[in-house]
Amino acid sequence: MIGGLGQVDRRQVWQTVLALVLGAVSGLLAFRTHAPLPWMIGPLVGVTIAALAGVPLTGPSMVRPVVIPVLGVLLGSSLTPAIFGAMGRWATTIVLLLPFLVSAAAASYAVYRRIGRYDRVTAYFCAMPGGLNDMVVMGAEAGGDERKIALAHAARIFVVVVFVVLFFGLALGVSSGGMARNWVALSVLRPLDWLVLAACAGLGGPLARLLHLPAAPIFGPMLLSGVAHVTQIVQVSPPSLLVIVAQVVIGTVLGCRFIGANVRDVGRDLLLGLLSALAMLGVAVLFAAIVSWMTGVQITQAFLAFSPGGLAEMSLLALAMGQDVAYVSVLHVVRITLVIGGAGVVFGWLRGQ
Repeated sequence: MIGGLGQVDRRQVWQTVLALVLGAVSGLLAFRTHAPLPWMIGPLVGVTIAALAGVPLTGPSMVRPVVIPVLGVLLGSSLTPAIFGAMGRWATTIVLLLPFLVSAAAASYAVYRRIGRYDRVTAYFCAMPGGLNDMVVMGAEAGGDERKIALAHAARIFVVVVFVVLFFGLALGVSSGGMARNWVALSVLRPLDWLVLAACAGLGGPLARLLHLPAAPIFGPMLLSGVAHVTQIVQVSPPSLLVIVAQVVIGTVLGCRFIGANVRDVGRDLLLGLLSALAMLGVAVLFAAIVSWMTGVQITQAFLAFSPGGLAEMSLLALAMGQDVAYVSVLHVVRITLVIGGAGVVFGWLRGQ
């Protein structure tokens, strides 16, 4: 029995290694072909194709908590004192965030109910633009189809990330080479820099959880890193090599969410996820245009702030596209808070009607 368990564990280890190797190779291929945000988009596409083709993979879920704080520290390193002077302009965006969420969720719900013919519970939690794990747990507890909800959110994040990159590159002509131009070598960091950045990564998550902040694993390190950089305790970003590793892991994890999904059997669910994501993105473009008209904020930044992707993915895109990372990150933290805090309450109210 113990030997059998050890054999299963070894197989899972090798499948995880295979997934990461596929992710790294896909990222390198995307980099060599000058694809936008190659180290995340490459693994996302490559591993998704492999997963749908039935390649035996296991998602590197144990590695993700290690690399997510690295991205938080990276995002925090972009904060400057000048950003605080611009925060007054964020109020309008934050106020419009709630009607945006209602509109986007309603459009997505219509796709799942009217086109997909999902039951009300499953359609509701598929439509919520919140975190994948949170919506799957809440939806399952409410009696929804856990697999459909998971596929819906995996498809949403996949479509949003790919679409946003293409939209910026083709429609807006914005380059995504920002991170490549600002390469930070391992040798650049002094011992004090390593110590401070490691402390931000290691202590940020627990501190954020202690304060009951949303998206603690990335938001906590981002806050501590922001404080360290604004006060100039440290003036360098995490080494670019570590950032690339973090992106490869995230792209691989996203691709592995399609493990076990047979293209023929779940193609309809994935197509509905595509339609839902496009409906949400259409609403995002509309609200981004309104915010840009009312406040003067660049429509590119407002669009990233409203795009219903993950916090880590959208913040990375903001950094790669040379946009205001703090603006985009804070808006997504507010979005996640509103959805997680309100989805269950609204669902309970609707069920009682």
